[in-house]
Amino acid sequence: MRNLIAFPLLFLAVILQSSVVSQVQLLAGYADLPLLILAAWALHKRVDTAWHWAALACVLVAFVSGMPWFAPTAGYLAVVFFARVLQRRVWQAPLLAMFSVVFAGVFFIHLLSFVSLQISGVPLSFLDVMGLITLPSLLLNMLFSIPVYAFMRDLARWVYPAEEYE
Repeated sequence: MRNLIAFPLLFLAVILQSSVVSQVQLLAGYADLPLLILAAWALHKRVDTAWHWAALACVLVAFVSGMPWFAPTAGYLAVVFFARVLQRRVWQAPLLAMFSVVFAGVFFIHLLSFVSLQISGVPLSFLDVMGLITLPSLLLNMLFSIPVYAFMRDLARWVYPAEEYE
């Protein structure tokens, strides 16, 4: 039953990503809403469905995106893996863990995208991609990560309520 909340939330996130969030650009970079939602969801200690959410997000983003399917799949799975590792290690500073996951996730996904486009034969300069796409995307993702983390924290508390003690 707890997994069912993923369907409307991730569908809405992918729709918002493809219609609204991608239009909020800084140079050529834009925020990645599914990445932020997955990172924030996986950082909560009571959440045990982060891998299910990642699989659903991979399918949805791979379907909507023009990138080869393995780039968002490997990127989002790596983000959830890194978030789960940090959730066990850096439990005193969850917002710092969120920033770390977003930082590493943006660079990893953009590196995978760059490599897959290079293999496809698209001529891109690595310095241009870093300066015009990756760094502005990183800044926007860091800005959006604070409200997304707060929303996902509240959602995690609602879906996984704390046990009542006498």
